[in-house]
Amino acid sequence: MLHDLDRAERIRYERLQDAAYQAGEEAVVKLRAALALAGLVLPSLSNDGPVGCRGLVRLGGCSTDVANRLAEIVAAGADVLQNG
Repeated sequence: MLHDLDRAERIRYERLQDAAYQAGEEAVVKLRAALALAGLVLPSLSNDGPVGCRGLVRLGGCSTDVANRLAEIVAAGADVLQNG
């Protein structure tokens, strides 16, 4: 696919891939921190790299949107448990 793109399209695609990779990195950091608040560790939690310009987090494979939402829920639940 990449070889069929002109230079501008290739640059745009590569930027989207870079953004997707960064989104995956940020989602992993958020989720790891949220899980730590709950005393949980997922040893295989990692950035699965961009796929089709979407960041993926390795939990068994989920989107960055799902990982970010899970991070919010776990952090909120941990806060309730710690602070009543």
